[in-house]
Amino acid sequence: MTLLITVFAAATATIFWYNTKADRKLGTLALMYWGASLMWLVDAVVEYIETGAEFFEQAPAEMLNDTYLGLSVVALGLVIWLVILIVKDPEGKVKAMLAAK
Repeated sequence: MTLLITVFAAATATIFWYNTKADRKLGTLALMYWGASLMWLVDAVVEYIETGAEFFEQAPAEMLNDTYLGLSVVALGLVIWLVILIVKDPEGKVKAMLAAK
């Protein structure tokens, strides 16, 4: 489930990055998600090599834990992206807001 969730997040971020003209650092978000997807893919391949067909027979509790982990990775990626967006301030909105006060 972690691989599936991060691949969907990576594909979604990539589509938004490709269709958006504004510089909101969406490429950074897409790269973070693609990196996480690659990490989970390697993990799945290694686990399949170690366990064989048992890899596809997960208990519901284990699938739920994997879902929580996948959602946590996506949420952490969003938080990191938001921090980068606020620090870099590509459109100057934070700087203008601070200058107005």
